[in-house]
Amino acid sequence: MIVELLIIAVLVAVACAIPGVFLVLKKMSLISDAISHSVLLGIVVGFMLTHSLSSPLLFIGAVITGLLTVFLSEVLVKSRLVKEDAAIGLVFPALFSIGVILVSRYTGNVHLDTDAVLLGELIFTPLDRLTFMGRDLGPRMIWVMSIILIINLAVLFLFFKELKLATFDEGLSASLGFSPILIQYILMIDVSITTVGAFDAVGSILVVALMIVPAATAYLLTDNLKTMVILSIIIGIVASLLGIAFSWIIDASAAGGMAVMVGIIFFFTFLFSPSRGIIVLKKRRKNQKIEFAIKMLVVHLLHHSNTKSELEECREQHLLEHINWEPRFAKQVVQKAKKDELVTDREGILILSKTGINMAQESMLR
Repeated sequence: MIVELLIIAVLVAVACAIPGVFLVLKKMSLISDAISHSVLLGIVVGFMLTHSLSSPLLFIGAVITGLLTVFLSEVLVKSRLVKEDAAIGLVFPALFSIGVILVSRYTGNVHLDTDAVLLGELIFTPLDRLTFMGRDLGPRMIWVMSIILIINLAVLFLFFKELKLATFDEGLSASLGFSPILIQYILMIDVSITTVGAFDAVGSILVVALMIVPAATAYLLTDNLKTMVILSIIIGIVASLLGIAFSWIIDASAAGGMAVMVGIIFFFTFLFSPSRGIIVLKKRRKNQKIEFAIKMLVVHLLHHSNTKSELEECREQHLLEHINWEPRFAKQVVQKAKKDELVTDREGILILSKTGINMAQESMLR
């Protein structure tokens, strides 16, 4: 059962990570939240028509509702009366609230409630078995998510070039004969199918975390689309396994544990990413500030090294008066300039080296 649980978690995470990459790049992360909530209406309507939780009509209704969310949002945006984020914020609460009302009003006697839909419960999914002619074929969720993963991979490989063009340059995509609108609806169908499929495992709220956060984390690590997709998948897998282990230790929701872990991974990447991490960017800005200050220093020294009387202006103490630097910062600049062999200290007077003179002259010419 543990192995089956891990397989389901990995399948859900990988399936969610693939379309999530394009949602993040297209700045449509909120649409995944909208779809994951509004599909509740399609599920409830499907159940009300069939009175069966296993009917494929629930799945079809959910996908249609997801597409309806996108369509209505685009209609509002094209009216130019509201922005895209506001349009999504108007459409999905309306559809979702209708679904919640229908759930509470007409499905009170079945296992279809708001907690189950919103939160899900991954640990119970291995108990829902798929049988054929009396033979146990394993958890139904493994089959469902495997099919969805195959669909996502097929969309990725078949439409990778089109998705890439439509994501980064819709104008170029249209000029080359591709339809950005068609590509977007293919992506939205994929997102809707993935969201509905992941309902039983992680619910409509946590599926957003598994769809967006791995992609957002990968985006902090690379600018290459293929690498971003691969990293997003890897992050999703790692977060799933660590999340289940974490939830097992503290005896909490497995889906919640997965979401927490993917959030933790994003947090550390946000801080320590080699290219975009906050700490790295802060260090880079500090180095750039010091490099610019060194150029100011060598130019200042060059201007005041012509006569013996002006050499007094080349003392470190005078930097505080003439350039208005803080004492600590001035010391850092001077130490860095000495380390780079741009200046030397002769009895407290800073003297430019040949390299320092060249830098000062180049800085003044620019």
